[in-house]
Parts: sequence; C-alpha cells; structure tokens
Amino acid sequence: MKGCCVPAAQAGSAPAVPGRGQDHRTRIAHDWVAIPGGEFLMGTDDADGFAEDGEGPVRPVTLSPYSMAATAVTNAQFRDFVRATSYISEAEQAGFSFVFYLQLPPERRAGIRQISRDLPWWVPVEGACWQRPSGPGSSIHERLEHPVVHVSWNDAAAYCAWAGVRLPTEAEWECAARGGLVQKRYPWGDELAPDGTLPLNIWRGQFPSQPEAGWQPDTVPVRTHAPNGWGLFNMAGNAWEWCADWTSPDYHRTTAAVDPLQSHPTGRRSMRGGSFLCHESYCNRYRVAARGSNTPSSTSSNCGFRVAVPSGATLLGDNRGT
Repeated sequence: MKGCCVPAAQAGSAPAVPGRGQDHRTRIAHDWVAIPGGEFLMGTDDADGFAEDGEGPVRPVTLSPYSMAATAVTNAQFRDFVRATSYISEAEQAGFSFVFYLQLPPERRAGIRQISRDLPWWVPVEGACWQRPSGPGSSIHERLEHPVVHVSWNDAAAYCAWAGVRLPTEAEWECAARGGLVQKRYPWGDELAPDGTLPLNIWRGQFPSQPEAGWQPDTVPVRTHAPNGWGLFNMAGNAWEWCADWTSPDYHRTTAAVDPLQSHPTGRRSMRGGSFLCHESYCNRYRVAARGSNTPSSTSSNCGFRVAVPSGATLLGDNRGT
C-alpha cells in the first residue's frame, strides 16, 4: 500500500488564535446545508480501500443534527479573516510551503532542493503561502473562489475560533459526503465516471509526470462540479479538507467512550476528500470512506478545510434546508 500524496512538516508551536473567547455567532457568511441527525453506516470493507488506514470495518454511527458549509473555505473568505485579525499563517511564519512541482514554471523548478525522498514531486517553495499559492509572483486575485490552500490544521482552527464555526469530525464529514446514500463509493454513487466524464477534480493522465493534455494539476473553483444529494460541493477531489480529529488506524474500531478529539500518540490530524493529485495508480483516497492525515503544522498546495456548526447556531448566509 502506497502512502498518501501529501508532505509533512515538523511539529511546531501553533500560531496565536485571534478572537478566542468572543461570542459564537458566525462572522463570515457560508452557504449552510443542514445535515439531519441519526444513524448512518460509516467506513468501508471495499477491496479497493486501505485497511491499514482504518477505513473499516463498516459500523453504525449516530450523530446529532448539524450544519456543514456547502463548499470548502475559499480564498475570499480566508482573506476576510486575515484582514479582520492580521493573522499570520504557519506557512508565512516558516517562510515556505510545499508546492507540487508542475504548478511551477520550468525555470523556477531548476535548483529547488527537493527534501522528500518518498515524495519527490513536492518542492519547498520560499514565499509560498495561502495568498501566493505558487510562491512569489503568484496571487489569489484570480482565484478568490478557489479553496484556500497552504493552511495548516492550526490555521484552520484559528479561522474557526474567530469565525464562530468549527471543523467537522470525521464522522460528520463522511456522513455529509455521502449525501444520504448508503455505502456508496463516491458522493454520487459507485461509478467514478457515470456519464463517461469525471465529476470531480482528480489527477488526469499518468501520475505524477504526464497530465492529460488540456488539464492542469491545480485546484478549481469550489462550485465547479455538481453537488451531492444534500447540496455539498467537491466532497471528493480538489483539495484535502482538515477534520477535527486526531487520526488513528483503529478509529473505526474504537468504542463510543473514546473521544477522537483528544490528543493521540500519532500526532497527526485527520484529512478527508483527497485532492487534485489523487489517482487510482497511487492514492485513490477520493472515495467517501478514505482517510488521510498529516501533522497539524503541515501546509501544501492541495490542502484546505471546510467548516461546520451545531444545529441551532446563529448563522450568516443561512440557507439550511435548501
């Protein structure tokens, strides 16, 4: 089994969280989708899954009602947070972040030291961060509706603390991604390309060096593809999404008495959904039950986040039930 296609950073101290302790009304409008409470079947025993990741066994999980943002947090939304708080992300503090090499022009790739022997397609680019996705010379001005990337788990938690929202748990994320379907492989069913075309943004071509002609390895705007049955966009592919939980290979085997939000010896936080770099030949973790993880301070050009709130929260942009 091959590892996941995201680079890890060394553990460090988390940035200061602005706005902690203030009221819990949301400060940024999201397009909220109400997710009904109740029991759903979480996990998979699919032969295409990674048992080592703790995807199975299938088990019933009961959730309270909650609301999930219809899309990942966008560059525009994260920019509003930064403007209001003067927050400095972990990538900005570190002075670099990881960028997939084909997102850089050839002249910039030359001479960049590759520090990951196992993941040589990732390069540490000085100056790369959420507002400069490919490093100096790039910007988010034409990408405001793309998912924000180069955000660590700690950055996402800071946004949530200020905005009056929270990261979803893995169970909440998976339930929402299923969109009311039971034990289907993808948010829309069991077939990856039911109409002969891919309804998600994943790698097209031969990974990692030969993308399909006309396709660029990059994120796309958050509403590019059709939503799932509950109205949630891009729950598969595009950008990984941080979840609240510490990850564990035994997550699906834990009892209800074990709180996955408490510290865990793995030191890694969960991610869900896969990204534009996922491909069946290497990392088919764009399936609904698939799991990823990384250290809380890690940042890269294919990882962002989505937010949730408990049922009954005071919300801006409240379109729940649509």
